[in-house]
Amino acid sequence: GPRMTIPIETLGRLLSCDADAGKLFWRTRTPDMFAHTPGRTADHACANWNARFAGREAFTINAANGYLCGTLLWKRHFAHRIIWAMTHGDWPETVDHINGNRADNRISNLRRASRKENNRNCAAHSDNSSGLKGVSWDAARGKWRAQICHDGLNRTLGRFDRKEDALTAYVGASRDLHAEFGRAEDLYTIERDA
Repeated sequence: GPRMTIPIETLGRLLSCDADAGKLFWRTRTPDMFAHTPGRTADHACANWNARFAGREAFTINAANGYLCGTLLWKRHFAHRIIWAMTHGDWPETVDHINGNRADNRISNLRRASRKENNRNCAAHSDNSSGLKGVSWDAARGKWRAQICHDGLNRTLGRFDRKEDALTAYVGASRDLHAEFGRAEDLYTIERDA
């Protein structure tokens, strides 16, 4: 269903955004943003909050699923969605991390996507033992397995003696799969062992 969204003007009062770095920072708040509570004035609550948070990086909590998230106006929000909204001025249905790294929220790594496209670009599974997206060690067979996620399903591309060959199979399949979305270039960072 539709997500509850914060007005983008409100985001700008609470956060500043460095879109190129993919980071959010807490803005200095004013007393009118705090309630008077018994034994504590809004001025006091505001001063305490600013001393602890103003100017510091926001949304650095890395959730179990790899996304950076935090609490804003008593609700949990994902950093990549807020960075998108603050940069582009709208809330898309889904924001996709182009390189598959859910903690890389640079605006150049984010794109609007449908749910189907987002599922197609799903990240390496937690059992990935190679550190390379799409490549994992198959201990039962003593081989490197290449697999790709398409329409929410993992498809095995083959098993290989060399990790590099499994990676080559994954990159080729990824190029073919993503070409229809203007991703003929391989945008995944390929890190080979030194």
